Amino acid sequence: MNYVYIATSLDGFVAKSDGSLDWLENLGDPNDDYGFADFLEKIDALIMGRNTFESVVDFEVWPFDKPVFVLSTTMEELPEKLLGKVEILNGEPKNIINHLNQRGFENFYIDGSQTIQRFLMVDLIDEMIITSASILLGEGIPLFHRLTGDKKFKCVNVEILNPYMVKHYYVKE
Repeated sequence: MNYVYIATSLDGFVAKSDGSLDWLENLGDPNDDYGFADFLEKIDALIMGRNTFESVVDFEVWPFDKPVFVLSTTMEELPEKLLGKVEILNGEPKNIINHLNQRGFENFYIDGSQTIQRFLMVDLIDEMIITSASILLGEGIPLFHRLTGDKKFKCVNVEILNPYMVKHYYVKE
């Protein structure tokens, strides 16, 4: 299973044009992860794009205790502190999933707008949890961009997290 868990602005952006996520600050309780830890329990590994990796690589504490696979054609090495935790891969989404399945991984968290789009293009997203934050950015990095053909998902749950965030649960039909 391939899952998406992401937040967007009301106008569909996952980050500002410079990649920053500061717009998410002050929208909720900083001590509440709003179900993210529970979500991580059902996945075996994360697959994220290079840009997303570069957004989290400098966090004081590495936020993931699962293997992380970064998709990149340009990265050649990782920071020493992440050796054994992160691996660089490249290739087509189906080949990546097949390769990781052969290594025993079955359930993936797909992260990063370009990576999500690549996986959607070849129908490799099974479920999406999208939290809408009640802020309009006007411009930025869109979650859905340049998709071809219809991608039909059914909304199976909606959860109001607080006055500023609503979580939508979708499954592929």
